Amino acid sequence: MLPEVTTDEEWDRVVPDDAIMRPGAEDLCARLGLGAAPLTRYSEGSQAVYAVGDRHVLKLFPALDAQDCVTEARVLGHVQGRLPVPTPEVHDTGAYVNGWRYVLMSRLPGEGLATAWPRIPRAGRERIVTDAAQALAALHALDHEPLADVLGPGDWDAFLAGQRAGAVGHQRKRGLPDSWLEQIPGFLDSVALPADGRRSLLHTEFMRQHLVVDPADGWRLTGLFDFEPAMIGDPAYDFVGVGLFVTRAEPGLLRRFMKEYGTTYDPRQLLAYTLLHVYSHLPWYLRELPAPPEPTPDALAETWFGREP
Repeated sequence: MLPEVTTDEEWDRVVPDDAIMRPGAEDLCARLGLGAAPLTRYSEGSQAVYAVGDRHVLKLFPALDAQDCVTEARVLGHVQGRLPVPTPEVHDTGAYVNGWRYVLMSRLPGEGLATAWPRIPRAGRERIVTDAAQALAALHALDHEPLADVLGPGDWDAFLAGQRAGAVGHQRKRGLPDSWLEQIPGFLDSVALPADGRRSLLHTEFMRQHLVVDPADGWRLTGLFDFEPAMIGDPAYDFVGVGLFVTRAEPGLLRRFMKEYGTTYDPRQLLAYTLLHVYSHLPWYLRELPAPPEPTPDALAETWFGREP
């Protein structure tokens, strides 16, 4: 039902096209005994993801991303029932056709935080930040060794060295102006990242887009999802998503998050991890978040990750 996808070009042609994806999703649902349930495709996300009725979610992975499917299923199974916030329960996972794989999981109740955020009053935002910080702290406290066979990078310090070597070229491809590019090497050289330090299970994309809330219960956090990019590494790496996509430089929120989490991280360290992150896109962040008072990395670090008075 679904064509083989083994290259980026095939991915771009097939995965975003619902006319191609939906027949395969419908066929797979029928095979899984859910053929009568209506399918609603989610507009966000890198993979094709469908709500299957009110109780299930089907996530499809082409052969190109087969390992991501294995990661998603394994991590979801590992964290199930062990965090203070619900995560999807895996009902089934396996191979489909032409190299495609799938995860059938439970559907989390509530509304996506990214959509709901503009309507949430300050007290509700503070409650969500508190809940989210406790959830991330619990995730980082889990034993990650049972996942070491499926999660990278294996050698965290070597991973950072590789990211550092490619940081300028990575941002240049995304259109970052030279005035910023020329400051990156010196800034990274000036920031001491912990070597051979604590390692934790990382979500890596801890952001509003992957959190669910319940507006009927004082804006309680009701879900955390999307574990396919999970890694094992320095816990501070997850605070890139927190600062850029959860608290987003809103006064007091990152400070509250760190207090509830139990650790305070240096703003310069978090900006360094922002530049070294696998999905880093500094031009986009500069458009979306508050501008620094001057165009320097130190000012940017304080603006986005600073500890407010």
